[in-house]
Amino acid sequence: MEINEFYQEEILRLSIAGDLDASSAIEMDEAIKKAFENERYKIVVDCKRLEYISSAGLGVFISYIEDFQKNQGAFVFCNMKKPVYSIFELLGLHNIFHIASDENDAKQAF
Repeated sequence: MEINEFYQEEILRLSIAGDLDASSAIEMDEAIKKAFENERYKIVVDCKRLEYISSAGLGVFISYIEDFQKNQGAFVFCNMKKPVYSIFELLGLHNIFHIASDENDAKQAF
């Protein structure tokens, strides 16, 4: 997995490539923890190059939901491929996380 960080005003965009699973969840956790410590509470997760996400990968985002919401922040996912969206849907997470069609829609969700 590869994570690229891009900052634009108060929004942090995390672009993920590859598989986000148990072996790469620690790297994602560190990126989110760093964002939180730097008071970046609005995060767009660009899934354009994300091929697969496991429950361990999703668990990283779930573990931070309350912390970000307490600071008027959130995770907004965008550019999600159908197989990745299917995992969110199967677990009911499409009802918890905002999923936008593209980056512009994601930014407007804040």
